[in-house]
Amino acid sequence: MTGDRGDDKTSVYHHDDQGNPVGQSSHDSEVVSESRVSAYWQANLRFLAALLVVWFAVSFGAGIIFADTLDQYSFLGFPLGFWFAQQGAIYVFVVLIFVYVIGMNRIDKAHGVSDDDETPASTGSNA
Repeated sequence: MTGDRGDDKTSVYHHDDQGNPVGQSSHDSEVVSESRVSAYWQANLRFLAALLVVWFAVSFGAGIIFADTLDQYSFLGFPLGFWFAQQGAIYVFVVLIFVYVIGMNRIDKAHGVSDDDETPASTGSNA
């Protein structure tokens, strides 16, 4: 069994005991192609970048850079820039957590890597 496991990069996305390069397996449901992995990570990184832009805009933009401009308006009796710096950013961060969970679940389902999906290969044949 030594030497036939395929230690090159083509065998990264399959089970170790199979020894078949990606795309040449008879069990397609267990093999993840590199193009699917690449598409999944591109979607993941785009989503994370969007969330980081919102995070930066709220924490650094509204709380520091534009605080003087936002202080011309008030929210709940406080200057808006001060409110964002002290409380508003925290609320936005909590909302971003929920948006992240919902968004990643959608990305996972769209790319077929969701934990909620029951595939025939994972349910077994206990019928």
